[in-house]
Amino acid sequence: MKYFIVTYGCQMNVHESEKIAGILEKLGYTQADTRETADIIVFNTCAIREGAEDRVFGNVGNLKKLKKNNKDLIIAVCGCMTQKEQTAQKLMNTFPFIDIVIGTFNLPKLGYYIEAVKKGRQLELFDEGEIDETLPYKRTSGDNAWVNIMQGCNNFCTYCIVPYVRGREKSRKEENILKEIKEIVAEGKYKKITLLGQNVNSYGKDLNPQITFAKLLRDICLIEGNFTLSFMTSHPKDLTDDVIQTIAEEDKIEKFIHLPAQSGNNRILKLMNRSYTREKYLDIIKKIREKMPNCRITSDFIVGFPTETEEEFNDTCDLVKQVGYDSIFAFKYSPREGTVASKMEDQIPEEVKGERVNKLLALEKKLQKENKK
Repeated sequence: MKYFIVTYGCQMNVHESEKIAGILEKLGYTQADTRETADIIVFNTCAIREGAEDRVFGNVGNLKKLKKNNKDLIIAVCGCMTQKEQTAQKLMNTFPFIDIVIGTFNLPKLGYYIEAVKKGRQLELFDEGEIDETLPYKRTSGDNAWVNIMQGCNNFCTYCIVPYVRGREKSRKEENILKEIKEIVAEGKYKKITLLGQNVNSYGKDLNPQITFAKLLRDICLIEGNFTLSFMTSHPKDLTDDVIQTIAEEDKIEKFIHLPAQSGNNRILKLMNRSYTREKYLDIIKKIREKMPNCRITSDFIVGFPTETEEEFNDTCDLVKQVGYDSIFAFKYSPREGTVASKMEDQIPEEVKGERVNKLLALEKKLQKENKK
């Protein structure tokens, strides 16, 4: 029996596909080279932008012929996109040949659904539960090992669907994280360990007793072994002086911070519910530069947010110039059903969003060329 996994979205999804592979191999499956040779095909989906969902619908539709030629082929769709009930139902109605549609919180039970599929189609969208520490992994990212330290998000940025499909913040117990990392180091195959979370800086706030992200970083660095430690993603409002100091002092921690700004204009930041100002963001950048002059800093930006004027977009361009990022990721605002921003008036026309994102990326390219000189 062979499996084939198609992954969309962020590093969290890549790591969850490693969990899916681990579950399937425990059931006796091995990895297929192509979809055509697989006995089960799993789509691990993303809901962060509309384009990601469109690609899933297009690619799932292309499996109809495979299913027709192989009645025993199991097709499963899981992840963030299918945690939304309306989208999950649409998938089932549009593609009656799909066998399993499960949400983010059902992933640990994938093996159960595979065994149950013989009894009929499966659609399950449970509410969030506790973090499952028993899932196996098949690590697939070369000499980098992903380690999830928390799940969910409490920030409710007005453009973001994540809190609705990933749930509220839940931190793993520190002893479980340290145990996993010690096992990774003992294998001797991994040179880099990357901690994952929607907002790693808020790690430990929900634990009793509480533990800070800075302490977790220092405790990981006490583990003997030759490895580099990094993490993503950071929310500016929670990037404390203690975390910056820890990164600066610990030799094992990579001098790299991905710090999404999203906008350089205070009015837009407030509409986004980002909980910081342009000035606060620049103050954090200043502290990082003072402690680590050579620290690499990258960022995310959303252009064309509802009501954004040309002048406010230019504030974002100015922020990019002022910070001098090593690289940025720029995206057109994509309305996500169920979020506050999707209901805002004065949505920006698609062609304007396209012009702005191209302008921002061209600016980044120009600045990088100047920096290289």
